Amino acid sequence: MQPLPTIVTPQTILTVLHPGNADLLLAYQQENRHHLAPWEPERDSQFYTADACHARAASAWRAFLDGNAVNFIAIGRDSQKMVAGCNFTNIVRGPLQACNLGYSIAKACEGRGLMREVAAAGIGYAFGELGLHRIMANHMPANVKSERLLRTLGFEREGYARAYLKIAGQWEDMVLNALIHPQG
Repeated sequence: MQPLPTIVTPQTILTVLHPGNADLLLAYQQENRHHLAPWEPERDSQFYTADACHARAASAWRAFLDGNAVNFIAIGRDSQKMVAGCNFTNIVRGPLQACNLGYSIAKACEGRGLMREVAAAGIGYAFGELGLHRIMANHMPANVKSERLLRTLGFEREGYARAYLKIAGQWEDMVLNALIHPQG
């Protein structure tokens, strides 16, 4: 296994999701199933099994090795549990040098600035280590917490897409946002 990037923040340690930490993903998803459901695609019961989490962790690891994605899990420094996720996916090289940002936080950790801390650390990695120029992130119009987080991180609204993603079984509109590397 190649060395994993590790980012230490005041409250967490970020590392790349891989098969060896799939158990952390499983516990996180099981504990936050109902909390995250309104913001994610519909999931069947198979999604919350050890086998499915292991398969997702293996896929995330392959995508990291291939340079297509970096799926960080944030492990609480006190709890040693996964407390958030911060994913940089659909990495495109060439003249675009961009990716999509996705994130989630445990219900028990909301309101402590933890998601901002984790996302900011991940963004630093994406702009620094990955050398990306543009990070895109979308949110549902009703998700004011995501909107506030993205604004705090410096993202700017670039557009509005109707019926963009199927979330919780319904086609949802999305507000399109982007953050450009401040140093070009």
